Amino acid sequence: MIGIIDYGAGNLNSICKAFEHIGFDTEIVEKETRHEKYDALVLPGVGAFPGAMSRLKENNLDQFIKEYVKTGKPMLGVCLGMQLLFEWGYEDTKTKGLDLLPGEVVKMDSSLKIPHMGWNELEIIKDDNLFKDLPDNPHYYFVHSYKLKEITDEVIAATDYGVKIPAVVRKDNVIGFQFHPEKSGDNGLKLLENFGELI
Repeated sequence: MIGIIDYGAGNLNSICKAFEHIGFDTEIVEKETRHEKYDALVLPGVGAFPGAMSRLKENNLDQFIKEYVKTGKPMLGVCLGMQLLFEWGYEDTKTKGLDLLPGEVVKMDSSLKIPHMGWNELEIIKDDNLFKDLPDNPHYYFVHSYKLKEITDEVIAATDYGVKIPAVVRKDNVIGFQFHPEKSGDNGLKLLENFGELI
């Protein structure tokens, strides 16, 4: 069972349907509950960093996620959900993130149109089982105005949009996708399938 965190800011239906399409059961998680119920957790997201963190804290989901990660089971953040995994976000105001990964999330500084919306090629920086059976430089669908500030040790894939954008991060069982795999066709489904194989 994959738990999908609901903090009022995510398009949960599409990510649930994507996982169910590739054979995984999903359940919406709206408040702190027992870790044992879930084989993996997903933190999806659209919206703003400060509001998202506030809503996670309201239902103690921030602590639930941190305790879950300690179990060693897979944890995935998608789009804003990936950004929330880091130490700090600078959207509107400086906001403390979940602090599961080192780094800061800042406004994109690109000569190209912001927000970054559309398909971009993935440049794989570090080999990882997440990329198993994917084509070289697969394309994924992005929608965002903020990004991880730097290419840290945890960045295993990036994309170029006038600037280098960290696109996939991983530290042990904590994983993040800046793009939307659930809106990225077969390559997105394959990536979610590879994530599911970590269970």
